[in-house]
Amino acid sequence: MSDIVTEEIPESLDGERLDRIVSLITEVSRSDAAAVIAAGGVTVDGSNSPSGKIRLKAGQVVSVDLDLLPQEQLPQADPSVRIDVVHVDDDVIVVNKAAGVVVHPGAGNSEGTLVNGLLALFPEIADVGEPHRPGIVHRLDVGTTGLLIVARSARAYEALVEMLARHDVTRRYTALVWGHPAAPVGTIDAAIGRDPRDPLRMAVVASGKPARTNYRVESTFTDPDVALVSCELETGRTHQIRVHLQATGHPVVGDPSYGGARAPLVIGRPFLHAGGLEFDHPVTNEHLSFQAPLPDDLNEVLERLHP
Repeated sequence: MSDIVTEEIPESLDGERLDRIVSLITEVSRSDAAAVIAAGGVTVDGSNSPSGKIRLKAGQVVSVDLDLLPQEQLPQADPSVRIDVVHVDDDVIVVNKAAGVVVHPGAGNSEGTLVNGLLALFPEIADVGEPHRPGIVHRLDVGTTGLLIVARSARAYEALVEMLARHDVTRRYTALVWGHPAAPVGTIDAAIGRDPRDPLRMAVVASGKPARTNYRVESTFTDPDVALVSCELETGRTHQIRVHLQATGHPVVGDPSYGGARAPLVIGRPFLHAGGLEFDHPVTNEHLSFQAPLPDDLNEVLERLHP
């Protein structure tokens, strides 16, 4: 039985070409999207589409037969990818991801990912979860550092996916933002979806998925006016913290996608670090808690600031 994924075209993708839409839906390259269309694996409003060049309208329904996608090579072990392992047992691995490391292979990133390094250390995860991203139950953006849970066993994978869906995993982040938030403590409750102006970015939109971020201002600085903020996720939408903070008028310092890359603090990546992680072990039920200190590059930024 074929594995079919079906999506209704949102307003943000109105007028886009079918091959680009298929690429976004399936997270494959444009060339692979064109190949599955040519193989008859894509329908628009129930009818096969012969070409990826046609432009679609909001409200149309696209279905993709994933079984007809070109078969990608599964990720291979790469011992040259350095992994900072914080915790490991028979079922769970916790790592401290470095900046610039992509979590798993995808379009444009087939090698040198965290998964490639993990397979070198723990080859048994190849059979855990999804084959192209084995062991991965949640992600961090390429520019974000910090703590990430990886499932080492199938039983842990299933349990962790459910725990994350129930919001039973506590994830705490540290961010440096532009300006001083008016309220020292608060919750940002705003749905997140594709940005209508740029479908490759996310934004606060009424038609998006529910998203909640709790925040606390830890300290403020002048020259320039920035604030150190701790955030705790209740949900885990793509780019959630970055989008929510930008929506409040306080984008993350160094974030080029959401208005935070500006002088005089040019740091080359978003000042965002996943420093705290708490959850009950998915097999033993032992309560686990981990802390990862700010990496050196972010500490150096703080040392340049004035209270």
